[in-house]
Amino acid sequence: MKPLTRRQREVLVLAANGNSNAQIAAWRGVTPHSVGEILTAAYRRLGAADRAQAVAIALAVGEIGVHQIHIPDQQREAAA
Repeated sequence: MKPLTRRQREVLVLAANGNSNAQIAAWRGVTPHSVGEILTAAYRRLGAADRAQAVAIALAVGEIGVHQIHIPDQQREAAA
């Protein structure tokens, strides 16, 4: 497996935190289509079929860290 590029990692972390392609695009100054292309390339590198699987694989192989996933307070309280 080839490692993710810096941009792929950044976009995947934003996606892992529940952001839509449109939200990510606005923050990165690109189009939502570009975000989709970046994520698709990341999926290929990770051997993932979708966003959730890509995040799981990236966490498992150390491409992203669990500390980069931010749980909203309401969800944290509901899980406790």
